[in-house]
Amino acid sequence: MLIALNKPFGVLCQFTTNDGRPTLADYVRQKDVYPAGRLDHDSEGLLLLTDDGVLAHRLTDPRHKQPKTYLVQVDGALNDEALQALRRGVVLNDGPTLPVVAEHAVEPSWLWPRDPPVRFRKNIPTSWMSITLREGRNRQIRRMTAAVGFPTLRLIRVSIGAHALDDLPPGQTRILAP
Repeated sequence: MLIALNKPFGVLCQFTTNDGRPTLADYVRQKDVYPAGRLDHDSEGLLLLTDDGVLAHRLTDPRHKQPKTYLVQVDGALNDEALQALRRGVVLNDGPTLPVVAEHAVEPSWLWPRDPPVRFRKNIPTSWMSITLREGRNRQIRRMTAAVGFPTLRLIRVSIGAHALDDLPPGQTRILAP
């Protein structure tokens, strides 16, 4: 079984916690499934869950290099130099990243409001970009955009390999064909 969840902001990628924060158990009704990968609590979008260990390994192991695409809202007016740096790969404190596909994007018309909203500053614009990568270090996109001078404000995963978020509403699940 393979399940897509549109993980809302603030939800932990685990089924239990002792501190009362929202978890996957609040959104996923199927039993005996586990996340294939993860999204930080402050990231949103596509999370795949499965009961098949081989499939989970194929989806998450870096050797299989599944492309993951994200829409990213950043602080500031994104420039071509920053995109070029991301495309070449940037050096983080844990070493250089692989090059990514990075493009300017517009705020999608289908985007749901975030709760709480992204901060708004009257005199500082925000920009959107699309980033596709094939590795998955801890908070990698946030660290990469910060390294090129554009801190991430909102991060939404829209696809993993052939599996896409499409029109799945936040907090909802959909059964997928593996």
